[in-house]
Amino acid sequence: MNATLTALRDFCAERLGADLGRSRFGGRAVLEPGTVWPTCDGLPLSLLAVLDTDALAPWLDGVLPAGTGLLNFFALDSDSEDADPAAMELSLKYDCTDPQVGQVIAARSAHAVETAPPARASVFEPVPWAAVPGFAFPDRFDPAWDALDLGPDADDMARAMPAIYLEGLLTEWSQRPGALDSEDVAFGRPEFPTGSSPFLPDGEDPNHYHHLLQLSGRDDWSIGGDGGWMHWSIPTEALRTGDFTRAIPTPDIW
Repeated sequence: MNATLTALRDFCAERLGADLGRSRFGGRAVLEPGTVWPTCDGLPLSLLAVLDTDALAPWLDGVLPAGTGLLNFFALDSDSEDADPAAMELSLKYDCTDPQVGQVIAARSAHAVETAPPARASVFEPVPWAAVPGFAFPDRFDPAWDALDLGPDADDMARAMPAIYLEGLLTEWSQRPGALDSEDVAFGRPEFPTGSSPFLPDGEDPNHYHHLLQLSGRDDWSIGGDGGWMHWSIPTEALRTGDFTRAIPTPDIW
């Protein structure tokens, strides 16, 4: 029976897309009753995305604690057409990595319910997500490459910018096994269209953080930095214990 169910699930997923539960961009938050809606100096943050990690868990190889459930991604919207006028002043007041301007709230799936946003929060049209599994490699400017042994033939420029050297070694990079072809990525390595890298407070090492979600810019919003892309990351040790209160925005800043 289990073999037949697995085969049927794969058959449907290949043709209809994998069942991702309640994963989507925009719409309403999905929170446990009594959860306080996050704010920045009293102004409600806006819900940008929901990830159903129970559906994603089989692809993540134990990255998440069991039973993590739903992750709600919030940000201060100061750029969209629906942005509250006070949001721009707050965006200038707070550092772009301050937890007050971008929070992640977990909710157990069995207890979570759709929650209407408070007044002054932006509400974006919901877009259901279908996901394709793959392997995400570091962006060419990601400091993860700094530890790579380039060998004796690498010149000073290649050592300063390892991606220059890698492009000669890893030909046909876009055809690599398991390549991801999407600007919206969960639990992968972030990309930065401005040629930057994860923007963390106090010069912290990005290799001590785990990437949670990357959202590319859209017509109705541009949140997150110079490239208009939004990212959230979390200290790896906090992810292992399921402490999403320590997740922070890590925008694309040149």
